[in-house]
Amino acid sequence: MVLEALRARVDSGQFETWLTSSSGRSLAFVTNTERAMVMLLEEEGDPGEHAVDPGAEGSSSGFVLSGGQDDEYPDEDTVPIDEAFVLVEHIVGTGSWPADASWVVDR
Repeated sequence: MVLEALRARVDSGQFETWLTSSSGRSLAFVTNTERAMVMLLEEEGDPGEHAVDPGAEGSSSGFVLSGGQDDEYPDEDTVPIDEAFVLVEHIVGTGSWPADASWVVDR
């Protein structure tokens, strides 16, 4: 259900999505349709943690936020969009990163 809604948002040009749990944790998903930044935050103001692609080189642009800001991120700080969908599905279902995911703590 979550992935269907997320894919529909991306398909309609909405590249930034925030999901919030009843405990106050937030999951941010920002994409340029090829790569995505996936962040997990414990509470408002938390620098959080984010998925990484170790060894990726270069950077990608086109990460358009809901306010119109167009961001560019190093590819090592984003993951391919299909991997991002898997991460989101797992985090929503379990509350944590998959065991085989690469991520860094930004706190």
